[in-house]
Amino acid sequence: MIVRMSKIEIAGPRELLESVLSLLRDRGILEIEPSAIGFVEKKDEVYIDTFIPDNSTFSEKMFLEELRSRIDELLACLPSPRKNNRYLEPRSIIYTISETLQRHLPACKKLYRDKEALQKELAELSLYNFFLDAVEPLLEDMKKGPDLDFIGLTLKDPAAEMILRKALSHLSDDKFELLTTIASDGTIVGLIALQKNTSDRIKKALSDKNIPELRFPPSFGDLPFVEKVSFLKKRTSDISGELDLIHMQLDSFSLKWGAIYKRVREWIEERLSLIKATASAFVTRMCFFIYGWMATEDVEKLREDLSRDFMGSVVLEELEIREEDLEKMPVILRNPAYFKPFELFTRILPLPRYTSYDPTPFIGIFFPVFFGMILGDAGYGFIIIIVSLLILKRARKNETVQNACKILVVSAFYAIIFGILYGEFFGELGQKLFGLTPLFVERRTAVMPMLYFSVSVGIVHVLLGTFLGFIIALKKRTKKEALLKFIHILFILCIVLLVAAVFGFFPGLMTRPMILTILFITPFLFFAGGLLAPLEVLKSIGNIISYARIMAIGLTSVLLASVANRLAGMTGDIILGVVVAGLLHLLNIIIGVFSPTIHSLRLHYVEFFNKFIESGGRRFEPFKKNSKEVI
Repeated sequence: MIVRMSKIEIAGPRELLESVLSLLRDRGILEIEPSAIGFVEKKDEVYIDTFIPDNSTFSEKMFLEELRSRIDELLACLPSPRKNNRYLEPRSIIYTISETLQRHLPACKKLYRDKEALQKELAELSLYNFFLDAVEPLLEDMKKGPDLDFIGLTLKDPAAEMILRKALSHLSDDKFELLTTIASDGTIVGLIALQKNTSDRIKKALSDKNIPELRFPPSFGDLPFVEKVSFLKKRTSDISGELDLIHMQLDSFSLKWGAIYKRVREWIEERLSLIKATASAFVTRMCFFIYGWMATEDVEKLREDLSRDFMGSVVLEELEIREEDLEKMPVILRNPAYFKPFELFTRILPLPRYTSYDPTPFIGIFFPVFFGMILGDAGYGFIIIIVSLLILKRARKNETVQNACKILVVSAFYAIIFGILYGEFFGELGQKLFGLTPLFVERRTAVMPMLYFSVSVGIVHVLLGTFLGFIIALKKRTKKEALLKFIHILFILCIVLLVAAVFGFFPGLMTRPMILTILFITPFLFFAGGLLAPLEVLKSIGNIISYARIMAIGLTSVLLASVANRLAGMTGDIILGVVVAGLLHLLNIIIGVFSPTIHSLRLHYVEFFNKFIESGGRRFEPFKKNSKEVI
């Protein structure tokens, strides 16, 4: 629900401005308004002015921003601190911290650069690990001698090995040896052993054939191929040791200083937020004024806090809310525990205006009902409740999953209720096993009654939305809009009664009065809504007809359940029948969760909310600690 808001003014001695802002930041319940428009009468505007910080405040702001930037650089080099230093009060040691930072920052940045360089080198060496690991066994199989040279290469195409052997045989007069193996990533790795006096010629020939020799980083130097394997292992081990040492040094520094610098940064943020907030205050020669918005329920508590902390020197007054204030009034949505999970569905909608309604309670009331009407199976409802409760127990830290499961539990409860009314428990299985009979209607056979029932629900839902739009128009004192909404309601009622009379649900004598009523109110419809007003009425009629999806989707679900039960009976085997029915019922339950959810939400978003919800609300952003935006 939309929380009632108050427009307030806080005034006190000018020298207490910063202390008052500090208290407001700690409470976190006031949104400061940076403009005096709408708060101060025009005749009084000449006596107040925007607060302008003095030179010392500007100097402090620049110093703190520069210090915060350097602390950010330092913290970026460190692992996250494992302890908190909330007890530390940085104000008295801020300049000492600044001087200490001048020594710590270069040292930590050097360690961080060294760490990045070593990690980069290690990543480069890892590219050759797969190759050298693969050729190391091949080296043991080859004859090692001072006159031998080795060429390493990789082949992408297995057929290239035969072509390579023919080329090597021709270039070296059959004085070579080629061994291949498959590396861990599936690449074919080859190692050629040949006489040194022919190696250069063969390397050039391979390059001309687009079979380049595997090149190693400069750190390998001019080492013979055989020694490159041992060098790689040694260098990898050395880098790992150096990285462990750097990590140990950074961890040690973070343990000693990280929490201190983090706390100092938090204090800097709080201090800068106060300095920034002063720009939203207004002053005279001796007093300050702060204007803003807050929840009405919090006003008295804040008034008491100000009076107690400042000995009555600072006062809070509620100002009169004018009609033009309603357009810029910030919005707070706050719902009881039952409706709270349904905010999961309303968060994807634009924020409603202060003069509108919070859509959450309406979804909380109607969504489970529509879900139950569509699914309408007691057995499915029990399964969904059990699964939802199990997930709810395991996913305690995931708020989104928690809310979704709570919604499913409520919706499944309604599915059980409608399942009893429809006489459905895993389709018609309940009738065969327990003698369950429909208390309201049997959906498999009563298609038209279900259609009438679904459309009737649509009539009530759409008319309720239009009526709420009529109430909003009355509150806003927009007479034409209120008249249009009222005529819409009459028009829809007349058309519904007329159609009902034609189909024999009401006496035929009602046909003539309904037609005359429609003809009578039509000129008023054009007067209130213009030439396009009848199209809006037709749109509402279309919205009502779309509620027939409740019947159609529900019929699909019950027929699939019936098919599952029949197929199980046709198998002729109990175990196989249970498996077949179980799989089909499981599929139906999965569809029965997603399909009713999607279509129930569509009925709210498209057919219902557009009748009365006004979007474009401004979110309430209180001045509080750790907020990125002060105003």
